[in-house]
Amino acid sequence: MNGKQTVLNEPIPGTLLRDYQAEIVEILRGNLTPKHMRQKLLDYHENDIAQALELLEADGRGRLYRLLDAETLADVLGYSDSLGTYLAELPIRKQVAVLSRLEITDAVEALRAMDKEQRKTLTELLSDEMRQEIRLLSSFDEDEIGSRMSTNYIAVRADLSVRGVMRELVAQAAENDNVSRIYVLDEDGILVGAIDLKDLIIAREGTPLESIVMSSYPYVYANEPVDACVERIREYSEDSIPVLDAENRLCGVLTSQILTQLVGDTLEEDYARLAGLSSEEDLEEPLHRSIGKRLPWLVILLGLGLLISGVVGLFEAVIAEIAIIVSFQSLVLGMAGNVGTQSLAVTIRVLADETARGRERLRLIWKELRIGMANGLILGLASFLLIGLYLMLLREQAPGFAFAVSACTAVALFISILLSSLAGTAIPMLFQRLHIDPAVASGPFITTVNDLVAVVSYYGFAWILLLNLLRL
Repeated sequence: MNGKQTVLNEPIPGTLLRDYQAEIVEILRGNLTPKHMRQKLLDYHENDIAQALELLEADGRGRLYRLLDAETLADVLGYSDSLGTYLAELPIRKQVAVLSRLEITDAVEALRAMDKEQRKTLTELLSDEMRQEIRLLSSFDEDEIGSRMSTNYIAVRADLSVRGVMRELVAQAAENDNVSRIYVLDEDGILVGAIDLKDLIIAREGTPLESIVMSSYPYVYANEPVDACVERIREYSEDSIPVLDAENRLCGVLTSQILTQLVGDTLEEDYARLAGLSSEEDLEEPLHRSIGKRLPWLVILLGLGLLISGVVGLFEAVIAEIAIIVSFQSLVLGMAGNVGTQSLAVTIRVLADETARGRERLRLIWKELRIGMANGLILGLASFLLIGLYLMLLREQAPGFAFAVSACTAVALFISILLSSLAGTAIPMLFQRLHIDPAVASGPFITTVNDLVAVVSYYGFAWILLLNLLRL
């Protein structure tokens, strides 16, 4: 977006943060003449105006639509999460005008949300160039990176001089304002490299073009999965990433705005999956469908929960004899769950990389086992010392009893952390082999399995050590 911001969105020290959305709504509900109302609205950032749309009724939004020209309205709606809804409220001519000025990815998204007839009508009214761009992006599946790319880029031929590139930059900038990177192509349209705008500006007229072209530059292929691309390029701090077709020809770019959105969407999706939820679930989804997605896993987890309760019941004699050990049950279960979740997060990232081979996955299991062993040993020794001192000094228990209980907790903690590291790595890999989405299924399942492992380790070792060996 290229909207201006003349009202700063940061509070002056010692003042309260202004509610820009409320101010915009107040302006639209006022009695100013259209000219003065528009001038006041243009003092706000387009994002603030987009957020204010959520607070307005249909007639208030209609007033806003009439006040803003198509270019400004396109900038505003580009920030909205309800682009398709607001676009449908516009007259057909203004819909076309706004669509023509939207980022191509936003335009394609808006058109996909429309019914077939409406989409066909609007598409036929667009320019030939934009229809061609829409066809290009629509030719890719939604989970392919090509469906998210922008055609807003500057490309020049590799045989031009520095002066020739500058002329091309000026000529193309009228249509494409993404000028921080200039892409260099050979005569067949194949990507040669990229030029930083700063390097082009400071280059002298006689400087060979190849001396300022970066030939080592990140890129993706249009038919690659979105998740795989995001994982690979998220570490690069480039303003745009070129997107190539199967013949290595440049067909689009991922701008910094698109990259930010993709990373954010991926994180939200991973977060939902780790909770055992569908990434597609939202407020618009029917209640029965949301229940149907969650309930099967919850039923399985209910069965495992009953199993854990049954296992605890087997150790009633231990609890009856040494009731104080119940105080440290949550410690062992909590640490096992934390370790399992950490291992799961690392494993999901590795499994998302389709280039990861079997040997790399075995290396991950071995690494997580070593990490679990080291962490379990350190935390076990710490719990042995701290719990023993706590029972002896604050609960006034005999030293032998105090450190026997702490030893039981320490060993159980070590075992549960070690096995939780293994479970957090091996279970999602097993699910993937069974063609079950490891991210969706693993989170709650691993937490419950780790609880079972921790309960058996803790009370089992207490029964062996405290009752049978030490006979406390």
